[in-house]
Amino acid sequence: MLEKNLKLAEKAAHEAGIVVMSYFKTSSYDIRDKSFDNPVTTADHEANQVIKDILFKDTITYGWLSEETVDSKERLKKDYIWVIDPIDGTKEFIEGVPQFSISIALTHNGDPIIGVIYNPATKEMFSSCKDMGTFYNQEPVKCLQSNSELTALVSRSEVKRGLWENYTKNFKKLKPVGSVAYKLGLVGAGKADIFITLRPKNEWDICAGHCIINESGGMLVDLYGKSIKYNQEITLIKPGLISGAKNYVDSILPIINT
Repeated sequence: MLEKNLKLAEKAAHEAGIVVMSYFKTSSYDIRDKSFDNPVTTADHEANQVIKDILFKDTITYGWLSEETVDSKERLKKDYIWVIDPIDGTKEFIEGVPQFSISIALTHNGDPIIGVIYNPATKEMFSSCKDMGTFYNQEPVKCLQSNSELTALVSRSEVKRGLWENYTKNFKKLKPVGSVAYKLGLVGAGKADIFITLRPKNEWDICAGHCIINESGGMLVDLYGKSIKYNQEITLIKPGLISGAKNYVDSILPIINT
């Protein structure tokens, strides 16, 4: 069942990517603000529908949680839940920056068991399945484990707000990258050492990436060091998150919390 659903999620991500790229760097889509500094586009909505249509062909009994679908508390009664962000990094998409991704996860009783993240602009596919490892464009990958000087992937908006000014001396490099999901995929694939966000995130931002990190030998916890459970009534996870190899996370958490 897991392998079949993984292939289904990969197909949905790829097909949604085709839709998203048909709008990328064009002016043929509408933009509106769901809330302050939180835009949504025609591409978000169309990709969301493509993903739902593909996934629900074979898993209609599963629950559904998506950034771009009105939430139904019926999902709280389900064991299996699809957790979706059709475009994570909508602001980057609008700006023409190729740092956005399609994020698809499946959870079972609150734990991520499938994670697929696809950046259609760079054609990078990160995929994972419980107890089967993590793959980057179909090649097995692992988190980095042994660098003495760390490169941390952080939010572009957090850097712009000056939230990282007090931490620059603690890292070899702070690299601003768009899309939380994309950053988690890059860490899971060994393209960077660690991911940190100092701001709350929603379940759909991180769920697929959490599975990818787990299966690549790393961990993802909140800034109190607590593990994350999904399909919660309140989907916002506070106060922030950190992810990477356990030794990196253990060494950085005390610095962030001072």
